[in-house]
Amino acid sequence: MDGVVTAGAPDAAVCPACGEAAGPGARFCEACGAVLAPASTTPDGTAAQSTGPADAAADVARPAAPATPGEQGDPGDPGATVAGAAAPQGARDGAPDAADAEPAPCPACGGEIAPDGYCLECGARAPRERDHVERRAAEHVGGVSDVGVRRRRNEDALALGTAGDVAVLVVCDGVASAPDSDRASRAAAQAARDLLVGGLGAVETPAPDAGAWSRLLVAAGHAADAAVRAAVDDAASREDPPSCTFVAALAGPTLLVAAWLGDSRVYWLPDAGPAEQLTEDDSLAAELVAGGMTREQAERSRDAHAITRWLGADAEDATARTVATRPAGPGWVLACSDGLWNYGSAPDVVAGLVRDAVDRLGPDPVAVARDLVGWANARGGHDNVTVALARVAGPAGTDVAPGTTAEDDPGTVPTVRRRPAGSLAGGPRTAAPPTA
Repeated sequence: MDGVVTAGAPDAAVCPACGEAAGPGARFCEACGAVLAPASTTPDGTAAQSTGPADAAADVARPAAPATPGEQGDPGDPGATVAGAAAPQGARDGAPDAADAEPAPCPACGGEIAPDGYCLECGARAPRERDHVERRAAEHVGGVSDVGVRRRRNEDALALGTAGDVAVLVVCDGVASAPDSDRASRAAAQAARDLLVGGLGAVETPAPDAGAWSRLLVAAGHAADAAVRAAVDDAASREDPPSCTFVAALAGPTLLVAAWLGDSRVYWLPDAGPAEQLTEDDSLAAELVAGGMTREQAERSRDAHAITRWLGADAEDATARTVATRPAGPGWVLACSDGLWNYGSAPDVVAGLVRDAVDRLGPDPVAVARDLVGWANARGGHDNVTVALARVAGPAGTDVAPGTTAEDDPGTVPTVRRRPAGSLAGGPRTAAPPTA
């Protein structure tokens, strides 16, 4: 939509929250719903920049208060556990979104909030509970999920847990083109987290076993898929049913195993040695890379965010691929949605962001995750942004080389299944539009 702020057109405005141009006389942004401050005029008749009512609308994107130790899952999550406890398998969050509850007065003007979540008086969007979520499962495990700058709803979901000294990270990204995918992602993340925490508590082995962890992650993916299909009563009959990506990681001092469907990612960021992207995107961009295109070219392509595997009623294959590595020393495990890696995909870039945040803020995973989310939003925030982090202490007194995979580790089973380009039978889905 055209429109610029000039002295000759005092009624035109630019949204203070997302930067979209607004037409003459517009009271709120058609892109994100933020309040547009009317331009006032100075005594000489020229337009003056207002910093009043529009600033109140920016509260929608401001971070909530930091999480406190012991918080996990979404608000009202019956599957949330204290650190180290086994969650009931299959427990899911049945609490409604804040948008479905009795609305509070508009934070911008005090007006009435309509059922669609927007103020009837000024047009501002009322904050929802999932606009900004911060979670901590233990001192070394935490994450943040944020609606971003351009989206009206946060369709990402974050679920964290611990079992002994093993961290559990789950991130799901709802497919934006399918209605109710925000419900699908939350159901998937919580179902997978609960199964993983409970399953780890039941595993009794002398040492962490890559094969056992991989099988547990595959089972968690199937549980997440079942939760997605059950999240909406008529999902199976819809032409475009709710769906989401899935990525999960189990991170202990001597073993890290990740599983995924779609283009949410897990990175291993050791304190010493090269950083690695452990997962391999199920996307058309990944197919282009497999065909010889560079990562940078593929991720800037028109179909970069079209995914080829996902969870949901129309998914042809809900069996997650897995990969294992044995860390040689301390570092960070990071799971994220594409809202983060849109702006910094390469492992060394992600590692640099984490190291810089730790240098400034210390090793608190929630603070570091919050900083990375803010970094992505400052670069446009075109998509929801979710970052989950676990600090890995690493094994004591070991000389295992960084990046050793399950295939190289005697006594474990290979867990990576590479799919050749163009091998998927079904068509892709668009999880998010390409970034500008």
